[in-house]
Amino acid sequence: MNGIAEKDILVLTNLRKHFPLKGTDRSIHAVEDVSLTLERGQTLSIVGESGCGKSTLARAAVRLHKPTGGAVHFRGKNITDMGQKDLRPLRKHMQFVFQDPFASLNPRRSVAKTIMEPLAIHKQGTPAQRRRRLGELLETVGLSPEAAGRYPHEFSGGQRQRIGIARAMALEPELVVLDEPVSALDVSIQSQILNLLVELREKLSLSYLFISHDLAVVKHISDRVAVMYLGRIVETADVDELYSNPLHPYTQALLESIPRVNAHNRAVRHALKGDVPDPSDPPPGCPFHPRCPQAVAACSRERPLETDVSREGGPLHLVSCLLHG
Repeated sequence: MNGIAEKDILVLTNLRKHFPLKGTDRSIHAVEDVSLTLERGQTLSIVGESGCGKSTLARAAVRLHKPTGGAVHFRGKNITDMGQKDLRPLRKHMQFVFQDPFASLNPRRSVAKTIMEPLAIHKQGTPAQRRRRLGELLETVGLSPEAAGRYPHEFSGGQRQRIGIARAMALEPELVVLDEPVSALDVSIQSQILNLLVELREKLSLSYLFISHDLAVVKHISDRVAVMYLGRIVETADVDELYSNPLHPYTQALLESIPRVNAHNRAVRHALKGDVPDPSDPPPGCPFHPRCPQAVAACSRERPLETDVSREGGPLHLVSCLLHG
């Protein structure tokens, strides 16, 4: 198992993904030195602002992007440099649900063809068995059998995302990557989709890598949360610990930005000041220091190391901040 525990379905070690900038000697450091572990049956959420590298990390984790450096272990196997031929048998065990349920579905394919396509590609079952599997999947995600013959444009956003989820579940995967799966949906529909995902995880013993910019969303689905800023993980903790004891100033700012209703029944949001720096030219020292209200002089010079700040007898809590080094 290469030192990977049996309970760990996905292990990222010092993972990096850089994109060269055409015509220059620079590159965008989308993911930089990320180490994370996802245990079987759990949900690990990656949160952060747009442009921090969350989606790139998700794609690199399942080899939709080839990493620039570091290592990815899935089901105990090192898949970092694995060729497509060797990756193919593993693909059915890792599936992806995309952010935009309309863009991720082929408008010219019926729901039946969309959901059964993975089964055909991986040569799973006979045509009759695939049709039966289609019916089971539609029922599982809360769609009627009549949906099979219809096309994506005939459904609402929430229904389209249910179709995308059914497609991802077709091959009975062990790991599902969910890239902002509810951000394009109305708030009233978001909770329905999140409840469905929780039910499926429990029923099918799934493991989720859940990507979101919204800490309010991940609170209800996560076991652990990793906070990402400018390509790096700045804090990782169990969900209850992170919300009750956030230590990194960026985590604190994200939690402060969650809208709250005041005594006058008005939504109050504390906006995080400043913009995310250019990932091709990150600031020296701590990448968050130009926006950090707690920054000290050393923050502009020294890059903080990941520190274990777990409370005695409590779950693992890691933070990269000079204030807690």
